[in-house]
Amino acid sequence: MQPGGGRGAGWRSYLEYDEEQDRPAMDRRLARRVLAYARPYSRLLWLVLATIVASTLVGLAPPLLMRDLIDRAIPESALGRVTLLGLGMVAVPLVNGLIGVAQRWASARAGEGIIFDLRTALFSHLQRMSLAFFTGARPGELMSRLNSDVVGAQQAITGTMVTVASNVFTAGATLVVMLRLEWRLTLAALAILPLFIFPSRQVGRVLRRVTREQMDANAGMNNTLNETLNLSGALLVKLFARNADEDARYRRDAAAARDLGVRRALVGRWFFTALSVAGAVGTALVFWLGAVLVIRGSLTVGTVVALSAYLAGLYGPLTALTNARVELATSLVSFERVFEVLDLPHDIADAPDAVPLDPLEGRVTFERVTFDYRQAAAEGLAHVRRFSWNIPREPADRVAPARSRATPALADVSFDVAPGELIALVGPSGAGKTTVSWLIPRLYEATSGRVLIDGRDVRTVTLESLARGIGVVTQETYLFHDTLAANLRYARPRAEDDELEQACRVANIHDFIAALPGGYQTVVGERGYRLSGGEKQRVAIARVVLKDPRILILDEATAHLDAHSEALIRQALERVLAGRTSFVIAHRLSTILAADRILVLDGGRIVEEGSHPVLLGRGGLYARLYETQFRVAED
Repeated sequence: MQPGGGRGAGWRSYLEYDEEQDRPAMDRRLARRVLAYARPYSRLLWLVLATIVASTLVGLAPPLLMRDLIDRAIPESALGRVTLLGLGMVAVPLVNGLIGVAQRWASARAGEGIIFDLRTALFSHLQRMSLAFFTGARPGELMSRLNSDVVGAQQAITGTMVTVASNVFTAGATLVVMLRLEWRLTLAALAILPLFIFPSRQVGRVLRRVTREQMDANAGMNNTLNETLNLSGALLVKLFARNADEDARYRRDAAAARDLGVRRALVGRWFFTALSVAGAVGTALVFWLGAVLVIRGSLTVGTVVALSAYLAGLYGPLTALTNARVELATSLVSFERVFEVLDLPHDIADAPDAVPLDPLEGRVTFERVTFDYRQAAAEGLAHVRRFSWNIPREPADRVAPARSRATPALADVSFDVAPGELIALVGPSGAGKTTVSWLIPRLYEATSGRVLIDGRDVRTVTLESLARGIGVVTQETYLFHDTLAANLRYARPRAEDDELEQACRVANIHDFIAALPGGYQTVVGERGYRLSGGEKQRVAIARVVLKDPRILILDEATAHLDAHSEALIRQALERVLAGRTSFVIAHRLSTILAADRILVLDGGRIVEEGSHPVLLGRGGLYARLYETQFRVAED
C-alpha cells in the first residue's frame, strides 16, 4: 500500500488497511484522550451502564417464567401460579420500558454534552487560527469537522462503547444462566458459533468497501450542492446557462449513491439471512438434543424451551462482539479527526507576557521587515496527518502550502509613520502593498525584522488590543445575512441607535438607509448582496467609524464604482481619515494627492518614497505608474 497525499488519500489508506488487517490497532493515547471527554459525564455513563445491567437481568426473566409455566404451573393445574406468571410476563416489558427511558435520558444528556464540549472547543480553536489557515481551508471541510465528525465522536462514547458494554454483559449473563440450566445444551449452542463469525467477518469487509464507495458518491453530491446552491454559484450557473449540465452531474453522483445503497441493502439482507439460517441450525440442534434428553428423562420440556429462548440473547451479542474491536476502532476515527484540528498549533498567538497596547497613539514602524508566504503556517487541513492508525504517511517534505512564491512578498522593508500621518501605498500588482497592510494588525507574522506600534513589537502586545486599536476596510466588503444595524454593531455591540446614525452620516450612507422600508432593520442578504458595491463600501466605512480606531488601513475600492458612489465615498473618507494614522492602498490620484507621504513598492521592496511632486520629478516607477494608471483613471 503506497502512502497517499491529502485528506481523501488518508481516509482511503485507512480503509485499505482496515480491509487487509480487519483489526486496526487502537492507540492508547487516543483512547485516554477520548475518555477525558467522557469524564465530566461519568455519573451519567455509570447510570447508563447500571440500566444496561438492570435491563439485561430483567430480560433474562421471561424464559424462566415460561419454564416454570410448562414444568410446574400447568402440570400442577395451579391457576394462581399461572396468573402470577402471566402478570410477570406483562411486568417485564413495562419495567424494561421504564429502565429504557432512564437509559435514554442519561445517554442523551451525556451525548449532547459531549457534542457541546467538542463543538465549542473546535469553534474556539478555529477562531484563533491565523489568516494563512483560512486562505487554504475549505469551508465545507471545516463544517464537516464541526458537525459530522463531532456527532460521530459522540457516538463512539454513547453509542459504540455502550453497545459493546451491553453486548458483553448480555452475553455473559445469558451464558451463565444457560450453563446453570443445562451445560450440555449450552455447549451444543456454542458449537455453531463459527457459523455466525465467518459471515460476519466476510460481510464486514464487503460492507466497508461499499461504504467507502458510498462516501465518495456522497462527497460528490455534497460538492455539487456546495458549489451550486450558494448565491455566487447559482448566479454563475444561470449566467452561463449550465443548469442541464449541473443537473446531469448531480444525477450521476446521486445515481451512484442510489446503486450503492441498493447494493448495501442486499448485502445486509443476505447477511441477516445467513445469520437466520445459522440461528435456525443452532435452535434445531438444541431442540433435537433437548428432545433426546427429555425422552431419556434427564431433562424437562420447560428447560428446553427456556434454553431455546435464550439462544437469541446469546448469538446476537456474541456475533456483535466478534467485530467489536474493529467497530470500536472505526468509530474512534471521528474523534481522531476532531483531535487533528484541536492539535493544530496557533502560529499567531499572544505571548505569555503579552500586554495590552493601551493607550494607542498611532506610530507605526517597520524595521527591516521580510515576509515570505512559503514560510507561513501550512494552510487549511491539507497537511494534517493521522497519528494513531499506523498507516504509511506522506513524508513531511512533500506536504507544502498550496500558495508559493519564488521570492519573498516583502524584503527588508523599513519605514516610520508618525501618529496622524496619511500614507499612500502604490505599486504594481503583487508589489507587496496588501502584505504591508496585513502585517500591521498581525494577521501574518513577519518572517524577519520587526513591526512596531508606538515603539512596541506587535508580538509583545495582545491580539485583542491590536484589533481594538486598528480598523481595516477591505476592498471586498463582507456583510452577514442580517440587518444593517446588526452588521454595524459588529464593530461595537452596545452602540446606541443615535451612534449608528452618526457613523452612517459620516460615511454618507444614512440617507440611503433611512429611505429603505425597513430602515436600519433591513436585512442585507448573503454577503450584503441586496446592496450595490458603493453602498456596501459605505456601510463598511460606517462600521469602522463606529469602531473609532487610532490606526486605519483602507484598501480603497473606488476604481470600479460609478461617479456618484465614488464621490460619496471620497467625501466620507476625507472625514474618516482625519486625525488617524492611515494607510491607503491607493487606486485614485485624488487619494494619492491627499497623502502626506507616498510609499512606492515593487517586488516586495520600497523603491521610492516622498510626495507626489517629488516622485513625479524623479521620473522613476511612480512617474510611470502615474502616466499609465493614475492619470488615465482620473481622466
